[in-house]
Amino acid sequence: MTTTAPNISRIHHVAYRCRDAKETVEFYERVLGMKYTNAFAEDHVPSTGAYDPYMHIFLDCGGGNVIAFFELPNQPDMGKDPNTPAWVQHIAFEVADLDALLAAKAHIEAQGIDVLGPTYHGIFRSIYFFDPNGHRLELACNIGTQEQHDELLRVAPAMLEEWSKTKTAPAHAQWLHVDPDAPKPE
Repeated sequence: MTTTAPNISRIHHVAYRCRDAKETVEFYERVLGMKYTNAFAEDHVPSTGAYDPYMHIFLDCGGGNVIAFFELPNQPDMGKDPNTPAWVQHIAFEVADLDALLAAKAHIEAQGIDVLGPTYHGIFRSIYFFDPNGHRLELACNIGTQEQHDELLRVAPAMLEEWSKTKTAPAHAQWLHVDPDAPKPE
């Protein structure tokens, strides 16, 4: 029997755990301007039938993108993988441009939230902060040219192959780490 990969059109939603559904909705509405769209609440998990009461909330991120959270009051307190640095697992959202990124930073800081950045990533700049659940969030604005994206696509296979063999950072796209707007050393 021949099979084919599914024809995926987009991410339907991405789900994470939260400590408090109401606090999470209020944060994402107030800080990021997302719209709370709906919730599911069950005493039994539909896919497994297990008794595990939950509240499953959904927020519109724009552009047909949805982020969801589960509050699970009968489960142990949420934790993080102690072997993964806090900067690794994060949720990144896109803003229109650098002006929007800087305005978002000012808005988020005005909410009393610590913000790191903007950080230069070659083809985008971003800021970082945490939601009330401890999830690291990123706002990013694209700054890359078509030529830069084409070059990254061209070198991606060689970078992956080299990484697979050496586990050291390949230098094929080292230009990504040179911020043209950074102060020059004197």
